[in-house]
Amino acid sequence: MANFNDPKHVDPQDLGAPTLGTPRRMPSSVPSRVIPILNATAAPPAPAGDGVGCHGGKETMQQAAAAAGMSDTIERYKADYPAGPHDQPQSMCPAFGSLRVGLRMRRTATILSGSACCVYGLTFTSHFYGARRTVGYVPFNSETLVTGKLFEDIREAVFETAKPADYDAVVIINLCVPTASGVPLRLLPKEIDGVRIIGIDVPGFGVPTHAEAKDVLAGAMLAYARTEAEQGPVAAPRNGVSDRPTVTLLGEMFPADPVGIGRMLEPMGLAAGPVVPTREWRELYAALDCAVVGAIHPFYTASVREFEAAGRTVVGSAPVGYDGTAAWLEKIGESCGIPKARIEAAKQAVLPAIRAALAAAPIKGRVTLSGYEGSELLVGRLLVESGADVRYVGTACPRTRWSDADREWLEAKGVRVQFRASLEQDLAAMAEFEPDLAVGTTPVVQKAKELAIPALYFTNLISARPLMGPAGAGSLSQVVNAAMRSKPRFDTMKAFFAGVGEGHTSGVWEGTPVDRPAFREQYARTLARQAKARKAEETH
Repeated sequence: MANFNDPKHVDPQDLGAPTLGTPRRMPSSVPSRVIPILNATAAPPAPAGDGVGCHGGKETMQQAAAAAGMSDTIERYKADYPAGPHDQPQSMCPAFGSLRVGLRMRRTATILSGSACCVYGLTFTSHFYGARRTVGYVPFNSETLVTGKLFEDIREAVFETAKPADYDAVVIINLCVPTASGVPLRLLPKEIDGVRIIGIDVPGFGVPTHAEAKDVLAGAMLAYARTEAEQGPVAAPRNGVSDRPTVTLLGEMFPADPVGIGRMLEPMGLAAGPVVPTREWRELYAALDCAVVGAIHPFYTASVREFEAAGRTVVGSAPVGYDGTAAWLEKIGESCGIPKARIEAAKQAVLPAIRAALAAAPIKGRVTLSGYEGSELLVGRLLVESGADVRYVGTACPRTRWSDADREWLEAKGVRVQFRASLEQDLAAMAEFEPDLAVGTTPVVQKAKELAIPALYFTNLISARPLMGPAGAGSLSQVVNAAMRSKPRFDTMKAFFAGVGEGHTSGVWEGTPVDRPAFREQYARTLARQAKARKAEETH
């Protein structure tokens, strides 16, 4: 598909985006003027979006976005990322996913437009995870938002930033309030002096998780790159073009996993292609120019749409554990038209090592598992094949057809699989199954430790490890078994601190807390009388 021969491509510095020491505050000045005071009866109706704030709630924000002409975007997100039982994200702000993708790409600038508190939190989280890159910010106030001056400020910031010597692309991300107010990023120029301009809306009331927000930007970039490749020659990737058919890997992974997957593909005459989201714009062309796509993370709906538009087959699951690796290699080989004998050779080259690694590092104990990264089902498979008694796997991500193979395999092993899992469902599963180890998000881990159940944070301690092939087969045993062995220490601490910070002892005390049940009963009667009075008023 892609023609990697662009005589026009100029990359004078061939360097990553410059690292700047201080945040860049984009211009937002407006001429000072006198704002007339009008009588309330004579005041004109407020434009759509006026007064919409983060406090408005999901329904209010969606209504405002629809009134502001954003219905198509919101409806597309509803189709791509169907909601779950909770009406708001229960993990970090979804926009962090898109921001993370932009900040990890070389020669790519990322600019946020949103409430200052949101921008602060997103930049703090980004630097906490080691971004070490500038985050642009276009501030606004009620006047610039309502009058349309905010869009002009964004446009000015984009033109100021889009320098071809520094960047291949500029990404501008609308957060909740600008999206609900209909700030039209679609009206920005598509390119400035050869620098691509990518505008996306990532509202918390439209994109459920930060994992799916990665797909929002990745899909937008793939769509742009696909259009470029269809129009003529494009730049070759920094590391050149593979002389073998490639398998593009969809979804963020531990850095060693693509290397391991490449080794597994070699006997079939295939090579591991780029990982999407990519680390540089030129890799997008190579990603599209693949033989098949491996949807390692199965919820990249917008990205899959672009690959399918380019005529590429998408295969779900991943080479995880013995069964998963065997099935995945077969599907990849069949999709590429590889002879059966070569597929079997690839399997035999790796499966014995995986079996040996699993046998050498067994896990014995009951486990519940939950997270919001998108690889929860893969980790669940690996734990089961390692010998763990896995009762529950919850993921904040949605069910898709590319996750069916993993779901069916887990359910056949007696595992309850919950898509769009809420915190309440994760905690209920922990209470029901009383595991020896709870793997989950921060609040799940916190609750588990209160109950003296050993627990591990999924994102930092589990997903940040190799999972694929022989390297992944034994990667979880050490940390999981060590955590389960800590149960006696939890029991000791729980016995020592029993009653502290619970019930009437909660809070900060200068003296010894004294239980006062009579006061609690009196206060309960007061609340009951107030509730009865409110109900009587409502009936009149």
